[in-house]
Amino acid sequence: MRPTRRALTFSLPQPTPSTSSTRAPTHFYRNRQLELYASKKSKPLSLRQLIFFGRSMNEERLIKSANYVRTELPVRLAHRIRDLQTLPFVVVRQEQVAKVYELYWSAFERTRSYPPIHTRADNDRFCGFLQTILDEHASVIPTLSLGFSLSSQHLDPELLDTVLRRMLVSRISRRVLAQHHVALSASLAGREPPGSEKADHVGIISTNLDAGECIRHCVELLRQRRGADGQGRVWPEVHIDGDRDTKFAYIREHLEYPIFELLKNSFRFTRLAHPSPGSSPPTLPPVQVTLVNSPTDVHIRISDQGGGLTSADINSPSDLYSFSHLRNKARLASDRLAALKQAASRRHGVMATVKEQLAPAADGDGSGGETGVEEDAELASRTHLGIGLPMSKIYAEYFRGGLHLVSLDGYGLDAYLRLPKLGTMLEDIEV
Repeated sequence: MRPTRRALTFSLPQPTPSTSSTRAPTHFYRNRQLELYASKKSKPLSLRQLIFFGRSMNEERLIKSANYVRTELPVRLAHRIRDLQTLPFVVVRQEQVAKVYELYWSAFERTRSYPPIHTRADNDRFCGFLQTILDEHASVIPTLSLGFSLSSQHLDPELLDTVLRRMLVSRISRRVLAQHHVALSASLAGREPPGSEKADHVGIISTNLDAGECIRHCVELLRQRRGADGQGRVWPEVHIDGDRDTKFAYIREHLEYPIFELLKNSFRFTRLAHPSPGSSPPTLPPVQVTLVNSPTDVHIRISDQGGGLTSADINSPSDLYSFSHLRNKARLASDRLAALKQAASRRHGVMATVKEQLAPAADGDGSGGETGVEEDAELASRTHLGIGLPMSKIYAEYFRGGLHLVSLDGYGLDAYLRLPKLGTMLEDIEV
């Protein structure tokens, strides 16, 4: 249930193009177009619907897909803008939150004003428009995380986490719609995305995703990343058992990102819990990954001996997902805030993908060459933005799955990832 909005006793400022934290645009609380779109219900889709519609793609269906995305995006944006408007005014005036508000408002105005698509040429232009919006919003995750962390003293922890979760889930939903349509357009035009195969891909969805291969792929990527420091560090072995040949229809990134994050944490804390005696390399206990293929879900359990979640910063595993400093004191750690600020300022932002953690692209700021790549890679490896577990949970829950952590303090952690395999669950979008 949403909290009752308190009466506002201040007057709205005069029009200004600035996004300064000290002023608010005149459209902030009263706008007829926003009210019109916010009164509409979004139309969530399931994986099965996305696959069924995209499997026999032709020009007519592509035009229908384009116009669905064109009319659906402003509705989803309007609901999130209204969420921001229900927050205390001091929160929305905060610099980073105000920046996201303006990004959302600009995207709302441009998507609702975009003309109907009638031809393939219209659709090509629309795909370019969608990519521009996606690029402009690359900084939303670190910017929102930073803004809400700095504003957490003004918000009840439950309200803060509820609103921010809705913001991030809605962001994923808009990216899925846009990227899926762009991928369908490329496929129909004979321009397959790198690494995809027509036989088992419909848009961004892999119709025969090999869960065991995804786990092995994440392990290999982590070993490459961890070995890149040149220090010859020893990392635990990963043993995979259970239904290792499990295959199902899913978005690969939505599976690999949580697995990568959970394994990354298991690697790190296992090594910290078993330090090397003297100069000899430690013998580390393995990380056990169990894959279960049930009639309706795919279950993945990742068990480590990394000492559990004993910490002065949190009281329970669920606090790791919270963006409130009252539940997780680490949210206001100075090094984390500095890392978030730096990530938000980079042109490529943070997209919450596995790829960006391996070789983040240089910003092309004039410093040029490989230096920018190396500096970004170093930043990604040595700083903890505190968004990996929250984003993993959001990815897991997007199609009504789940992520649950069980800590055996002093011994280790069990992480349970559940993903629906039938493709019938609708996007978990709250309006």
